[in-house]
Amino acid sequence: MPPPRKATPATLRRRLRRAVACAVTIAGVLLTTAGTGHADPYAAPGPAPSMAPSTLDARFAAERGSIEKALGTAHKIGDHDRAKAFGAFLKPGRRFLHFDPRGRGKAIEVIGDITRAKRIAILIPGADTTLTTFDRRADKPWSTPGGGAREVHREAHKITPTPELAVVAWLGYAAPKTFSSDVLTDERANEGARELRTFLTGLHRVNRQAEVGLLCHSYGSVVCGRASIRGRGPAWRKVTDIALFGSPGTTAWTAAKLSRSARVWAGRGSTDWMEDVPHVRIFGLGLGPDPVSRRFGARVFDAGSGGHSDYLAPGSTSLRNLTGIALGLPSQVTAG
Repeated sequence: MPPPRKATPATLRRRLRRAVACAVTIAGVLLTTAGTGHADPYAAPGPAPSMAPSTLDARFAAERGSIEKALGTAHKIGDHDRAKAFGAFLKPGRRFLHFDPRGRGKAIEVIGDITRAKRIAILIPGADTTLTTFDRRADKPWSTPGGGAREVHREAHKITPTPELAVVAWLGYAAPKTFSSDVLTDERANEGARELRTFLTGLHRVNRQAEVGLLCHSYGSVVCGRASIRGRGPAWRKVTDIALFGSPGTTAWTAAKLSRSARVWAGRGSTDWMEDVPHVRIFGLGLGPDPVSRRFGARVFDAGSGGHSDYLAPGSTSLRNLTGIALGLPSQVTAG
């Protein structure tokens, strides 16, 4: 009998990633997020004007007022992390269409002019995204909704001098924690999908001509999947591109189930641990097929060599391709 073949370093790294991914999956089943029983110190946001071209400035002002009020509460109760985040939200030039400080928090920020843009890209983030990580996450600001949206906007100006692109950083749902059972089901995604569909309807009222691209990272791709499966009406007909990156699945079995008109893209960095997450769906658990698999049928784009948090890193292949998708320029996107 020949001696067993020695594993290569690449094989060992793959086995380690698979072991870590399985551990995360098991932990998600075993751990739950228990409530503290304490009342939320942050007040519910006040009424804001509906989304329309004539009311946008008033809406931005109303949401700014809500952030200022939440900042006062954060200082009062000694919530230093949120005080720092809310202070950054109030920097000159920042504009929010929605803000809710309760619980893990929600925020929707606009970069660019959504009333005149010919293209609007909406960045939907994944697990562990909260108000305190909206702009900052360790030493990778591009891995946050706010930072990532800015990188896409900057990259668009490198690709074309006049991109006519607005980017929305959309934390419009209560993103689950990675170490929770929520990441193994579509329950949080269904809640987010309802909010995303409502937002798209309002966005269509603001700009009926703009085409829309959805940039869906990690668990955010589940939100996009659930929203797309049930998306109807004129607002959804303006969605021309759906990009899934670092995705655990969408609950859809094929790209055609997400949309028969939009281009559905999928990409995964070569060192993203998401590769080793089981892509199954049984009795409501799991999120379905791997979007980069051949049988899913998406347009697979080159996502480079980055990890799970590196897709929007400056200078990366994945950022260039995702920005090409955001701009509606499929010829600028390199295949994976």
